[in-house]
Amino acid sequence: MPGYALLVEYHGAGLVGWQRQPDGLSVQEAIETAAAPLNGGVAPLATAAGRTDSGVHAEGQVVHLEIAKPLPLARLRAALDFHTRPHRIAIRAACLAPEGWSPRFSARMRHYRYRILNRPAKPALEEGRVWHVPQKLDAEAMHRAAQRLLGRHDFSAYRAASCQAEHAVRTLSLLEVRRAGEELHIRASARSFLHHQVRNLVGTLVEVGLGRRGEEWPRAVLEGRDRRAAGQTAPPEGLTFLGVDYDPPLPWEA
Repeated sequence: MPGYALLVEYHGAGLVGWQRQPDGLSVQEAIETAAAPLNGGVAPLATAAGRTDSGVHAEGQVVHLEIAKPLPLARLRAALDFHTRPHRIAIRAACLAPEGWSPRFSARMRHYRYRILNRPAKPALEEGRVWHVPQKLDAEAMHRAAQRLLGRHDFSAYRAASCQAEHAVRTLSLLEVRRAGEELHIRASARSFLHHQVRNLVGTLVEVGLGRRGEEWPRAVLEGRDRRAAGQTAPPEGLTFLGVDYDPPLPWEA
């Protein structure tokens, strides 16, 4: 049975996240339903590189599924893109999955971006894609604080209470804060992340940006390993799953 990798983009508003849930439409369910007509009417199992939460977006989610018979990649991509059309989900590209490949376990690095709209006026065109913080943020102070969190640490203070990971040790390879006009962009890269780790880091760094906490505070929170000591969990709409690195890179065909 041929296995395929899909490069998927979606807008998280109105979706319950990647994983199937009993109370709403997930990206997983939408893709599996779209693939059923190509698989003899049976919805195949779709697995992903990362389980995004409700309201979180993706530009480069990577998905694996198996179809009963071989299909040309262009036809597969176009058919899945057509059948997901009622939803804000797009199949950008496809390729044959390598033997033994897993979108999750074969990943070498995952990349996220968090967008903050930092102006007095609320968002109009970007509503649902940014976190609106009207007070002026010091992006440089946030960036300096972020650099103290890089490396391999126990990130217990920045994981969700519901996180099911066996342990909280992760290696944070990139955490940068940059101003882009009226926005702040926070980029994070690691081989794997804990549940809510990026959003909890952002919520903590914003306390520094507002001048409520010093630049050393996020590191002190990290070392204390107490989630209650950190900042708020930033809202999901500002977060986008940018993509995944594999070695070798996947040979995408649009």
